Amino acid sequence: MYFKLSLLSLFCLLVSCSEKKPTEPIAGTWRAEMEVMDNQMLPFNFTWEKVNASKSDFKITVFNSDERFVIDDISLKNDSIYIRMPVFEGYIAGTFTPSEIRGQFIKESLERSVPFVAKYDNNQRFINTNPTSLDLSGIWKTKFIEENGETYMAKGTFYQEKGKLTGTFRTTTGDYRYLEGTVDGDSLKLSTFDGAHVFLFLAKANDSTLSGNFYSGNHYKAAFEATRDDAYELPDASSLTYLKEGYDKFDFSFPDSNDELISLSDAQFENKVVLVQIMGTWCPNCLDETNYYVEYLKENPNKDLKFVALAFEYARTKEKAMQGINRLKDRVGVPYPILLAQIGTSSKTKANEKLPMLNQLLSYPTTIYIDKKGVVRKIHTGFNGPATGEKYEEFKEEFKETLATLLAE
Repeated sequence: MYFKLSLLSLFCLLVSCSEKKPTEPIAGTWRAEMEVMDNQMLPFNFTWEKVNASKSDFKITVFNSDERFVIDDISLKNDSIYIRMPVFEGYIAGTFTPSEIRGQFIKESLERSVPFVAKYDNNQRFINTNPTSLDLSGIWKTKFIEENGETYMAKGTFYQEKGKLTGTFRTTTGDYRYLEGTVDGDSLKLSTFDGAHVFLFLAKANDSTLSGNFYSGNHYKAAFEATRDDAYELPDASSLTYLKEGYDKFDFSFPDSNDELISLSDAQFENKVVLVQIMGTWCPNCLDETNYYVEYLKENPNKDLKFVALAFEYARTKEKAMQGINRLKDRVGVPYPILLAQIGTSSKTKANEKLPMLNQLLSYPTTIYIDKKGVVRKIHTGFNGPATGEKYEEFKEEFKETLATLLAE
């Protein structure tokens, strides 16, 4: 009930009947903050730009370390503002003055809302108050401890220049995006906002250990501990997911955007190398992977190669899920079918019920490589995206080699 009332209040803001002459935010650099758990604030920076002087066309460019992503679906009405993310479901709704925006970052399907405020003319991310003698550059063996006691491992890779810190945490299921922040005295502070994830990492640090908390929006918190370990590696991503005993084929039957059922046993896949991408339109790592696949197909067209994606969506209706799929296809230019495999939840347990031949589904995305005879040759769990640097380059080389081998058979 509270969430519905909050949405109603935001709707009223959007249609407020201010008698003042409409204004617009000042072009330039802004600093935003989102409130996560424990009253902690996650900062990030963006630029506001008017694209067409004669029209109300605006563009926001969000900065996370080397990442830049553009938001161009922006509406102003009197003193109300609506900012829709470019691919993902979320949006920011609220009110504005020329130098301030206040509102909420909302994901309706998940009934989540995070307070948001942004102010003009500030290009600092975290505001340092203490000098530091620490250099946290290097590899960190990291254990995350969830509130229910469950744990998982990660590899932290950081680069420090004076007080500025960048890098990411990489897990068996993917990476935690482009993180940017600072070392303030004995404190590590890292954040990212990528249009879907609201990630904040805070820790106390010394030369050899880290101890702190990871926040995802205002709905998730996990403690983490890390130690320096230049030799640390995660398990092989190709060893985690496989066909269960008793299954010798991978198959599915799900509708495409035209509501036509597509199955792996269809004639279009016969005698072809097939790559099956298990993903969700809400998933930034899946978007990174999709961008790479689109680029690969443009540069390497091959009549003997087929891609198909299976989308597991948390949108509550088929119509809304299909809208998300079509938005992704249009925005990214995806040339292969994206089938709707599930609505109402992104639960991996539920996804496994749709794909019972897999031992487990650990990650969105997961990629299945199938040869021309229909035999599963490899299953890759997770995705090492651009934020992982060398690992991303290694993935691309391995990907190309795997497909070249299968296509040559």
